[in-house]
Amino acid sequence: MPVRYVPDWDSLDLAACPGDCPVAFCADLSPRRVLGAYQHGIIPFPAANEYLRSINEFRYEEQVAAGLISLVGDTQGDPYWAAWWSPDPRPVLRTGAIHLGRNARKQLRRAPEWTTTAGSAFRRVAEECRAGREPRWLTDPLLETMTQLHRDGWAHSVEVWREGELIGGALGIGAGRTLSGDSLFSLRPDAGRVAVADMAARLAEAGGLLIDAQWDSPFLRSLGAELIPRERYLRQLAGAAERTALPRQPLPAQRLIGGQRT
Repeated sequence: MPVRYVPDWDSLDLAACPGDCPVAFCADLSPRRVLGAYQHGIIPFPAANEYLRSINEFRYEEQVAAGLISLVGDTQGDPYWAAWWSPDPRPVLRTGAIHLGRNARKQLRRAPEWTTTAGSAFRRVAEECRAGREPRWLTDPLLETMTQLHRDGWAHSVEVWREGELIGGALGIGAGRTLSGDSLFSLRPDAGRVAVADMAARLAEAGGLLIDAQWDSPFLRSLGAELIPRERYLRQLAGAAERTALPRQPLPAQRLIGGQRT
C-alpha cells in the first residue's frame, strides 16, 4: 500500500486507525486545520524542535510508507513537524460527576476568597500550562492558533483566583456539547482540580455533557474520568459545528463543594 495522502479530516477513516500511535502527520497548524481536527476527535502534538521532528519520522516512517498513518493536506511540506492523535479508548469526564476529592473540599472550605472566571485570562493560562514543560507540545505556532480560536469563541480557559492572584487554570476547545481539555496548571495545592471542576460546572450550565480528558492517567481517574471506546466518543461529536459559550462571570469556588461526594 502506498503513502496515503488525504486532503482534510473528513477524508480520514478513523475507524481504520490505531489508537496507540498518530493517526496522521500534518504540519499545518492554522486555526481552520486545528479546529477541524478537534471537531473530529483529533488532537495535535507539534514537534518543538528539529530533534523531535526527526524522532517522528524515525518512529513512524514505516507506518506512513505502508499507508497506515495518513499525511493530511499539502503534499509539498514536511508533515513530520506535527503528529495528530486520536487515542482509543478515550478518557472522559461527565460534567455532573467530577470528584474534587477530600483534600480539595477541605481547601475550599478554608479558602472562601477563592474565585473562578472563564475566558478572562486565556493567554496567561496557556503560558502557565506550558511553563517548564519539556518537550513543549504547546509550541509558539500552536499557541497563536489557540489564542485566535479563543478570540473566535472556540477555545476556552477557566481561571482560579486567590485575592487577585492567578493560582490555577485549565484550557480546551469546545466542540458541540463536549469540551476537549488540553492542559491545566496549579500554583497552589488542588487549584488545578478546582479549575477542572469549575470548567465542568460552566460547561454543564451551557448544556455540555463531557470533557474529553484525551490521555488516561491516575490523576484524571481520581477526578472521575472513565474510559470509553473512541467510536462512542466520536458519536458524541457528530455535528459538533456550534460554538460553546461558557458563562464567564466571576463565581465563588466554594459553590463547587455542593453535591460533591467525598
